[in-house]
Amino acid sequence: MMMETVLSRSVRLMFSGSVAAALAMPAFAQNAEPAGQIQRVEITGSSIKRASAETASPVQMITRDELMKSGKTTVAEFLQSLTVDGAGSLPSGFGTGFAAGSTAISLRGLGATSTLVLLNGRRMAPFARADDGQKSFTDLSTIPMQLVERIEVLKDGASSTYGADAIAGVVNIILRKDFEGVTIKADTGASRYSDNKQNNIAVTVGKGNLDDDKYNLVFNVEYKKSDELAAADRKDRGWIGHGDIRPWGYQQNTQYMGGYITPGASSATPTGALRDPKTGNYVSLGGCSQFSQTVKQDPAGGCLWSQDQFRDLQPNVESLNLYTRGTLQVNSDLQVYTELGYATRNSSFMLAPVSATPNVTFPATAANPNGIILYSNDLLMAGSHPQNSFGTATRLRYSMWDLGPSNHIANNDFSRIVLGAKGSNFGWDWDTGFTHSESKLYIEWTNQLNMKVLKSALGDPTSQYFPYYIGSQAYKNPASLYAALRMNASSNSTTKLDIVDFKASRELFALPGGNLGLAIGGEHRHEQLDNPSLTGSEDGSTNISYVAAKGDTKVSAIYAEVLAPVLKTVELSGALRYDHYSNFNSTTPKLGAKWTPVKSFALRGTYTAGFRAPGVAEANADSQSTGTASVVDRVRCPDGKTPAAGGATTLDCNIQIGAVKVGNPNLSPEKSKGYTLGLVWDPLNDTNLSLDAWKIRRTNEINPLSYVEAAALPTAVRADNNLVVNGVVIPNTGTLLISKAPYQNSSYTEVKGIDLDVKQRLRLGEYGKATINLVWSHTASWVRADKAQVFQFAGTHGNCDTSDCAGTPKDKINLITSWDKGNWNVSGTVNYRSDLKNIRYEGAPCAVLFANGQPSPNGACRLPSFTTLDLSTRYNWSKSLQLYASMNNVLDRIAPLDALTYGGMSFNPMDASGATGRYVKIGLQYKFD
Repeated sequence: MMMETVLSRSVRLMFSGSVAAALAMPAFAQNAEPAGQIQRVEITGSSIKRASAETASPVQMITRDELMKSGKTTVAEFLQSLTVDGAGSLPSGFGTGFAAGSTAISLRGLGATSTLVLLNGRRMAPFARADDGQKSFTDLSTIPMQLVERIEVLKDGASSTYGADAIAGVVNIILRKDFEGVTIKADTGASRYSDNKQNNIAVTVGKGNLDDDKYNLVFNVEYKKSDELAAADRKDRGWIGHGDIRPWGYQQNTQYMGGYITPGASSATPTGALRDPKTGNYVSLGGCSQFSQTVKQDPAGGCLWSQDQFRDLQPNVESLNLYTRGTLQVNSDLQVYTELGYATRNSSFMLAPVSATPNVTFPATAANPNGIILYSNDLLMAGSHPQNSFGTATRLRYSMWDLGPSNHIANNDFSRIVLGAKGSNFGWDWDTGFTHSESKLYIEWTNQLNMKVLKSALGDPTSQYFPYYIGSQAYKNPASLYAALRMNASSNSTTKLDIVDFKASRELFALPGGNLGLAIGGEHRHEQLDNPSLTGSEDGSTNISYVAAKGDTKVSAIYAEVLAPVLKTVELSGALRYDHYSNFNSTTPKLGAKWTPVKSFALRGTYTAGFRAPGVAEANADSQSTGTASVVDRVRCPDGKTPAAGGATTLDCNIQIGAVKVGNPNLSPEKSKGYTLGLVWDPLNDTNLSLDAWKIRRTNEINPLSYVEAAALPTAVRADNNLVVNGVVIPNTGTLLISKAPYQNSSYTEVKGIDLDVKQRLRLGEYGKATINLVWSHTASWVRADKAQVFQFAGTHGNCDTSDCAGTPKDKINLITSWDKGNWNVSGTVNYRSDLKNIRYEGAPCAVLFANGQPSPNGACRLPSFTTLDLSTRYNWSKSLQLYASMNNVLDRIAPLDALTYGGMSFNPMDASGATGRYVKIGLQYKFD
C-alpha cells in the first residue's frame, strides 16, 4: 500500500533537494519527530524519497511564500535575481539576441545549455531558437507563476539521474497538485516615470480532495501584459539608454552611435555619405539637422546620431498561460494523473533602421563558395545618380530612416501533456509517464531589405527603380519603390520532445543507521529541432545573415541509485546512469556522503561526473549562425589600447564584428567533473547555516573558436581601408568585418567558489516574528583554456563569447528579511553584485577608454558595484482577501555606466532595475471557499 514506511527516515538523498514542509523549521529538528509523522517527499536529483531537508548535495530551497513576498511577477524574474545565476542567462530585455522573446537561467555562469530546468521533475521541449545559434535551453516564460508550489535549485550536477544538460545544476519548478477553491489574483505596476506598465491577472480553480473524494482537479489561467520601455523614455536618467556618452568622458565612436567618419570609413548615417574616389575618404551629404537630435556633431563632417531615437530597452510583451492537472486515486495502491499546459507569449522589440550596406553570411554555394557578400564594398551609387557629385560609381554608407525602424517580433506557443501513473506494489513505490511537449516560434523582422532591388535602385540606370534618392531627398521616391524594396523577413521554428520514463524505489535490508534505499529507472527521449533561417537569408539576397539548425536526437537510458545509512551518523549515496545515443554512449556516476556527529551539525560532500552531447546547432554541418561579438583587432590595435599608425582609430580597440559559427559533425561530447564539500550547522534552535565549496571542471568543451583567435586569423574578412604608413599601403590591415569561428572541442573551463546561506529566525513576542536570510555566492575562479592560452574571467567583464558580455562578478549577495505581525507582513531584499574590472579577461588592457585615453570608468578601469533594495508588504484584510504591494529599487539607484556590454544600452543587463528606476506594484488576491 502507498503508506509511509521506515524508508522515510533513511532515504531520498542523492542529488539534493528541498522539503516544502520542512522550510519553516530548523533542518535537524525534523529528525526528532515520531516516525509515523514524517512524510516522504521526492527531492530533485534523486528517485529515493527521504525526510531530511539537508542532504549531501547543496540546494537552495524556495517556498511559495518566499516567491510571493519577493514582489516578482514571473519565475524568470525571480530566478535571475538569485546569486547562483550568472553570465549566459537571458533577461527579457535582451531584444537583439538570437533567442529574443525568451528568458533563461545560467547557473554558475556556465550557460543556459548547462543548466537543466524541470517542471514537476520532468523535462520540457527547449525554446525553438537556440541562443547564439548554439545554446539549447528551456524558456522560463512558459511557467505559470501563480501555480508554483516551490522551487528547488540543485547546485551540483545531476547527470547521473537526468542525463545531459545538468552539468551546472538543476532547477526544478514544482507546481501545486492539490488546490481546492477559487482564487483570483490581480496586480498592476508602473515605474516612477509612469511607464513600462505591467498588468497581470491569474485565476486558479481547484476541486476535489484526494483523501475524501479520491480526485483533485486544478486549473489555472494567467494573463500578463507589459508595455515596452523606449530608450528615449530614460533620456533624463543619467546615461541610461544614451548612445552618445561623450558627456561622461567617452569618445563619439561608441557602439550605439552612428554617422561618424574616420579615415577611409564611415558608419551608417541618415543623410548618406559617399566615398571620394580620389582620397578614399567619405563625405557626408547635407541635411543632418533634419534627422539627428545630436547637438555636438562630428568634427570630421559626419552626421552623428544615436540609437536612442529608436531603440527599446524593454520589449512589449503579452502572454497567456493555461495549466490543468487532474489526479485520480483509483485505490490505495494506484494513482493516475495528467498535466496539460499551454503558454503563448508575444513580444516585440524596436531597433534602429537597417543599414544599406550590410555584410552578410550564408552557406557556401557554387556561385559564392565563400558564403559572404560584403555589400559594404559591392553596393555602389552610380556616377549618373543625381546625388553623386563625383561622376563615377562610388561606395556609400546609409542608415535607411526612410524605411523606418525595424521591429523584432517573436510569438512563441508552448504546449505540454503528461500522462502518468504511480503506485505501490510488491514493496516498490513506482512512477511512470509519457510526456510530449513542443515549442513553436514565429519570428518576424520588419522593414528589412531586398538587396537586389536596392542595388539596382542605386547603381543601375536601366532599372525601373533608379534613381533611389537617399537622406534629405528621400521624399522624391515613389511608393512603388518602397513596396519593392521593403520586406518583412520571417521564420517558423519548432522543437518537439517526447519522453517515456519509469522509476521505482524501495527499501532493502537493514543497516546500522537504517534501511538501505534503492531506486532504479529508465527513459527514452526523442528530441526534434527545425529552425529555418529568416526568409531571404539563405543566399544573401537580404540584409540578414543566415542562422539555421535542423536535426533530431534519440536517447535511451537506465540508472540506479542507492542511499546507505551505514551508521546512525553516516549516510553514503551513489548513482550510476548509462545513456545510449546513436553515435556514442555515456556512463555518469555520482557519489555523496553526509556525516552527522551531532543533531545540529553535519559535514557533506559530493562527487559528480557529467556530460553534454553536441547539440543539433553544433554538430550539423548545415547549421550556421552569425551574430556580433566585441573584440580587439590586434592588427589595427596591437596592444589592445593604442590605435596603430596609418589610419586606425580607438574603435579598432573595441570593435563589434560579425561572428560566424559553423556546425562540425566531428564533435564529441563535453565531459565534466564536479565536487562539493560543505557543512550544515544549526548552532541555535532558530539559526541555520550552510557553507559549501564547489568546483566544476568541464573538458572537451564545445565552443566556437574564441573570437579573440578568430579575429587574428588570416581568414578574417577585412575592409580595404588598409593602413598607410609613410605612403606605403600595408595589405590586409583594413577594418575588421567578419571572423569565422567553427565549433570545436576546446580544452576546458574550470569554475570554483563558495556558497554561504545563513538564516536567523527572531521570536519577537507581541511584536511578531522575523527572519533574516543571507545568501552569498563567491566565484573565486572562472577559467577557460583555449589551446595554449588560459583566460581568467572571475571579476572581469568577460566571458564576452557568452551572451551580452555582462561579466563575471566575484560576489553576489541577497540579504532577505521578513517580519510578520498579525495580519501584516513586510519583506525586504538587498541585492548586491561586486565591482568588475573593465577588461575582457585578467591581464588584458582596459576594454574601453575615455576620449582622453584614460581608462574607463572613473579612470580606474573598473565598473562599480551595484546594490538595490526591494520592499514588499501584504495585509490580510479578511480570511478571503489579501492586499499586497511591492517596490523594486526603492532608493532609485541608477545602474553604473557600462560602455562595453551590448546587452543593455549603456548599462549592464545585470543591473536592469537600475535602468528602469523605482518600480511600484499593487494588487489583491481573493479566495472563494
